[in-house]
Amino acid sequence: MRKTINNVTEFILLGLIQDPAGQKALFVVFLLIYIVTMVGNLLIVGTVIASPSLDSPMYFFLAYLSLMDAVYSTAISPKLLTDLLCAKRTISLPACMVQLFVEHLFGGAEVFLLMAMAYDRYVAICKPLHYLTIMNHRVCILLLVVSWTGGFTHSLVQVMFVYNLPFCGPNIIDHFACDMYPLLGLACTNTYLIGLTVVANGGAICMVVFVLLLFSYGVILSSLKSHSQEGRRKALSTCSSHITVVILFFVPCIFMYVRPVSNFPIDKFITVFYTVFTPMLNPLIYTLRNSEIKNSMQKLWCRMLYTYRIKMFCC
Repeated sequence: MRKTINNVTEFILLGLIQDPAGQKALFVVFLLIYIVTMVGNLLIVGTVIASPSLDSPMYFFLAYLSLMDAVYSTAISPKLLTDLLCAKRTISLPACMVQLFVEHLFGGAEVFLLMAMAYDRYVAICKPLHYLTIMNHRVCILLLVVSWTGGFTHSLVQVMFVYNLPFCGPNIIDHFACDMYPLLGLACTNTYLIGLTVVANGGAICMVVFVLLLFSYGVILSSLKSHSQEGRRKALSTCSSHITVVILFFVPCIFMYVRPVSNFPIDKFITVFYTVFTPMLNPLIYTLRNSEIKNSMQKLWCRMLYTYRIKMFCC
C-alpha cells in the first residue's frame, strides 16, 4: 500500500559544491561533456543505421549501447546543469522517483547488454564458422529484449521500495541527484532490511555480472592462441575496448552498491564518473579503436557533405 505518512513533497539537493564561481566553472565543463556525449553516442547510432558495412550483431548491440548511454546521461545531466545555475535546487517527489526509475532502468539494461555483447564476442572468436547461424537476427532481438526486461525489473524493484517509504522530514539530500542510499537515509522508518534488498538487487547483480564478464573475456583471450596474428590483433583490439568499458562501468557501481547502506562524501564524485563521464567515454573508446566505425563515419560525413553541396548547387 502507498505510505500514509508523508510530509515531504519535494527534496532539496545540495549539489556537488557550494561555491558560486566553482558552480559556473562546473556548468561549462559538464555542458561540454553532455554535448560530446550526445553527439558521440547519436553519431554511432546514426552511423550503424546508415552503413550497410556495419550490419552485424556486434554493431547492432553497439548502437543500442550508445542509445542507452545517451538516455542514461540525459536522466542526470540536464537537471545537474540547471541546478549549477540556480540558487535553490529542488526536485519534486514524483520527479525524484522518475529520475531514479530512468537511471536504474537504463543502467540495469546496460549491465545485461554488456553481457550480450560479451556473448557475441565469444561466439565470433571461439565459434567463427557458426557465428551467423548462432547470432541470427532473432537471437539478437531476444538478447535485447532480455536486457530491457532485466533493466525494467531491476528498476521497478528499486523504485517500489523507495516509493512506499514514509518521508516526514528532513528533505535535504546531500547529493546532486536522487539515488537509493541518500533517499533511504531520509526515510522516517528503519530501512535496514530494505538496504539489504538494495544490495542484493543492485550490488550483487553488478558483482556477479562483472565476474562473469571478466571470466568470459578471459576465455576469449585464451582462445586466441590458435588464431593467426592478424586475427589476434583484430580480436584483441575489439575485446580491449569492451573490457575497458566494462571496467569503467562496473567498478564505480560495485563501490556504490556492494556495501551496507551508508553515505560518504566521495559518493557524489563516484556517481558523477559513471553517470556523466562514462557515457561520454564509451563512444570515444569504441570509435578510436575500431577502424570500421571510423571509416564508416568518414564515408557518411562525405556522403552528407556531397548531398548538401548538390542541393546548394541546384538551388
